[in-house]
Amino acid sequence: MVLLPFLIHTDSPEKVCVQLTHLNESVTLSATLEYQGENRSLIDDVVSEKDVFTCIPFSLPKSNSTSPVTFITVTVKGATLQFRSRKSVLVKNSESLVFVQTDKPIYKPGQTVLFRIVSLDKDFRPLNEDPKRNRLYQWTKAELKRGLIQLSFSLTSEPMQGTYAVVAQQASGKTVRHPFSVEEYVLPKFEVTVKMPKVITILDEKLTVTVCGLYTFGKPVPGLVSFRVCRKFERAATTCYGEEARAVCDEFSGQTDNYGCISETVKTKLFQLKRSGYENKLHVEAKIKEEETGVELTGTSFSEITTTISKVTFEHSDSHYKPGIPFFGQVKLVDGSGAPIANEVVRISLQGSQTTNYTTDEEGRARFALNTSTLYFDSVGIRVSPAGRGGDEVIHRAGRGRFYSPSKSFLKIEPKTETLTCGSSTEVRVHYIFTPEAIGEQKKIVIYYLVMAKGIIKQAGTHILDLDQETNGVFLLQLPVQTDIAPVAQVLVYTTVPSREVIADTTKFNVEKCFKNKVDLNFSASEGLPSSDVHLLFRASPNSLCAVRAVDKSVLLMKSEADLSPSSVYSLLPVKELRDYNYGPDTVSEEPLENCIPLKKIVVDGITYSPVVEVNEEDTYSILKVYPSCMVREWSGRRTENPQRLYATASTPEEVTETIRKYFPETWIWSLVSISSEGNADLDVTIPDTITEWKANAFCTSAETGFGLSPTVSLRAFQPFFVELTLPYSVVRGESFMLKATVFNYLAACIRVSVTLAQSTHFLATPVEKEEESHCLCENGRKTVAWLVTPKSLGQVEFSVSTEALQNQQPCGNAIVETPEKGRKDTVIRQLLVEVCGLWEGRTDCLGLVSPSGEPVKEKFSLLLPSNVVQDSGRAYFSVQGDIMGTAMQNLHQLLQMPFGCGEQNMVLFAPNIYVLDYLNKTEQLSEEVKSKAIGYLVSGYQRQLNYKHPDGSYSTFGPRYGQLGNTWLTAFVLKSFAQARPHIFIDEKHIQDALVWLSYKQKENGCFRSSGTLLNNAMKGGVDNEISLTAYITIALMEIPLPVTHSVVRNALFCLETAADEKENHVYTKALMAYAFALAGKEEKRKALLGSLEKEAVKKGEYEFATQEYSAPCATGRMRQNK
Repeated sequence: MVLLPFLIHTDSPEKVCVQLTHLNESVTLSATLEYQGENRSLIDDVVSEKDVFTCIPFSLPKSNSTSPVTFITVTVKGATLQFRSRKSVLVKNSESLVFVQTDKPIYKPGQTVLFRIVSLDKDFRPLNEDPKRNRLYQWTKAELKRGLIQLSFSLTSEPMQGTYAVVAQQASGKTVRHPFSVEEYVLPKFEVTVKMPKVITILDEKLTVTVCGLYTFGKPVPGLVSFRVCRKFERAATTCYGEEARAVCDEFSGQTDNYGCISETVKTKLFQLKRSGYENKLHVEAKIKEEETGVELTGTSFSEITTTISKVTFEHSDSHYKPGIPFFGQVKLVDGSGAPIANEVVRISLQGSQTTNYTTDEEGRARFALNTSTLYFDSVGIRVSPAGRGGDEVIHRAGRGRFYSPSKSFLKIEPKTETLTCGSSTEVRVHYIFTPEAIGEQKKIVIYYLVMAKGIIKQAGTHILDLDQETNGVFLLQLPVQTDIAPVAQVLVYTTVPSREVIADTTKFNVEKCFKNKVDLNFSASEGLPSSDVHLLFRASPNSLCAVRAVDKSVLLMKSEADLSPSSVYSLLPVKELRDYNYGPDTVSEEPLENCIPLKKIVVDGITYSPVVEVNEEDTYSILKVYPSCMVREWSGRRTENPQRLYATASTPEEVTETIRKYFPETWIWSLVSISSEGNADLDVTIPDTITEWKANAFCTSAETGFGLSPTVSLRAFQPFFVELTLPYSVVRGESFMLKATVFNYLAACIRVSVTLAQSTHFLATPVEKEEESHCLCENGRKTVAWLVTPKSLGQVEFSVSTEALQNQQPCGNAIVETPEKGRKDTVIRQLLVEVCGLWEGRTDCLGLVSPSGEPVKEKFSLLLPSNVVQDSGRAYFSVQGDIMGTAMQNLHQLLQMPFGCGEQNMVLFAPNIYVLDYLNKTEQLSEEVKSKAIGYLVSGYQRQLNYKHPDGSYSTFGPRYGQLGNTWLTAFVLKSFAQARPHIFIDEKHIQDALVWLSYKQKENGCFRSSGTLLNNAMKGGVDNEISLTAYITIALMEIPLPVTHSVVRNALFCLETAADEKENHVYTKALMAYAFALAGKEEKRKALLGSLEKEAVKKGEYEFATQEYSAPCATGRMRQNK
């Protein structure tokens, strides 16, 4: 017999197992796999022993075949023995297991997204396979180090808010997506939790609801709680009838206690739990309004309503019964709320057998083993009834079929319902019955066993069973539980007997999801002061590379994310266990069985006999289907550098008398750390200034032991006396807002404090209440001071608030005031974004001056601003250069600008960055500083412009959200600019093709392009104000992609222009566009004719000759004088 899995993965260590018994002569054993047009030998050996059992490792290279089905042929040749069998198996290429981790799940506009890509094989060893593509950025030459890489990209200051994704594409084309959100947000300072039963029954008359508020630094939140308990109608009425038409609700409110909680008993009578027409859920929405600041946050929960009073479920039971061997299973008894019922007697019986009583354990579970020696039915039912529950008695039935053996001999692996622990050894009990029909006079029999996990044979062995005393009983096998058999170990035991029957059984054991690389992560202290030093301690396999992340708990409250866990990593496995022959669309076919008697009706003495097919019966063949056994069948069946700190620190925390807190990152640690040859590492870090709890975890990769993952650990950054600010995300300059500063005292004494807001020229601040010299704060006390603030400056404005514990003898009521010896003063400095009202508008006047005679030339420019300009938002720049490119070179900061605004403004600022890069590069004047800045602006503008793309591939001023049509000119401008930007940044080719296809649909039969959509600023188009000039502009854009002149769209467009070239009414700008288009197309005659026409229309004044044209938009002017 030859055993191997029916599914084989390439580039993976596989095993094929061979068993030969009762040989009377030497034979040659060979096994070959028909693979990629050649016969690949797996086994080729001479066997002289009488009995042989061995497993041979092999590996297949990557397959290029389109079909995964291949064939294995096993041949045994001896002097008298000849055997050959050919079976089909599936061969599939191994795919790496790829996941992406970002430094946090949510980002603000302008922040940098940090992310990692990790690539592993199915044994969780690192694979250095490059990711290929990302939507907004692309790293085509990214090199993975020990299976992982860290990358980053910056968001623009005005991105489209919503859900984004990092997309990694594997070599096979399979993509892995990791979503993250971009929003304007203020991190929550506390969490609102709602505790209530997960399930209630229709008989419950009341339930308890507990609402709690807890700061991220672990202290209770004082405030007002209000919550609603609602049961919604199944078919709610329209909103015009009010909330009462959508649900039945009860409302509660109250103040939080010393633990930050409030509990209420809710009577269920109002919700009519037994009545239909409602959802079978009670919803709770709770709000806590923080005392003094008025900050309000929400938490939700729900309870399911069930009509079930108690329930029995089968957690495990055998699929078939084997007569004479116990029938194993496990049931669980729970009440209506899902809580386990312990110490309860349940009666369990198989149909036709005696009822047996079992008692549930503390988890409500009862394991059973039922006697089957008297059963003979093809199918039986299991009856389970909880005893002693009166009218609540529940009866469950489950049908089970009989297992077939011609000799009535069986093997049965006793199941295990618990999950096996890695690093241990478990005892496997195997029940057996061998009848004389099967073994004859044989007194010893060899039992073979295999353990398969992830579709690969991992372990194999034999057990000698002595049948001198008993032909039925139990024997034991020891199964080492290691990481290689997780998450599911499929165990097969079998033997071959003299009657030529294969007797077998298989089962599966759930194994703990563990990793060979054991990773441990700990902070040197569980709590620390802001700005103090702490150590992050690692333990992992020697020479591992570890990636660690520490993020503010507030971020995770703002946006939850799927944790990186053993379950999430194991879920990436393509095969956890093999089941039957079907694998996706591919099916392993069976060879026709030779020398088998077909099942058909026969007639004897005038009586017709039909063959009986037992649909519920299984036999050994069904067990071995995951192993295409070829056998004789004669029967019919780094620590990274800390960011530059912006706060003052002393040499040790004990010496600090004043803390200045200014560093408030959302992600604290994002580092790669190398583990020493001893298996440890120490990362020295400084705690940021945020008073919060930091959540840290790490994963490591090693070439020897593979992947490992640490549990999440926490560090609380805390000091007992501090001040916090309550700020919005942004404000508008000139508009007043309330700035609130709250002082917290968690010292075990009363103190007197002063609170001051540092004066600044960037804002005006007025106290909301009469200023007091000091405020009294006792243990767990707080005081909020507010100012009405009016910002005067734009951008990030700094607010500095200090609180100081005074050496003041004035008592707090009856309590004595104390002054802390250390940390008497806390200063917090926060920045707030101040935005300008109104819309940006720009105007540029350009003039070229030429003086052939050397006489002075004078020109006047108007610098008057519009009357409705926003104060302090006006800017003027003036320069004179004695070089035709001098202005551009001296004012690169004006050409190299960060694109912003709508779809038109963004492209106007986007395009010059391309021209500057091209010019400086060709003139060899491009510096790294300018290159870096220009590419950054191009990337930002590219991202932003995609906000204005329509599903059909076109672009408009404000995008598809406002019902605008795509604009023909703007789409051509984007097409041209994106194509020209490709040498500098990654541009998704799809965007270029989409725009090209859309423009081609706008081409008329005569080759001209019809205009579509509108622009806010028509001056952007220059002279493109009719069909001919539009066609000329689009033709230029198409040829600069570049498209060849022979391309059908370009060829037809040139036909349109050639037809219009001779028309006398063409404007000067239209002629200039056509001349350039013909120049690009190589049509010299047409170009010369148009240039000659332009020469005739030139305006001549003295020594100067120039062309003029009136523009349709007054907001942009331009003049150029040229000395002929």
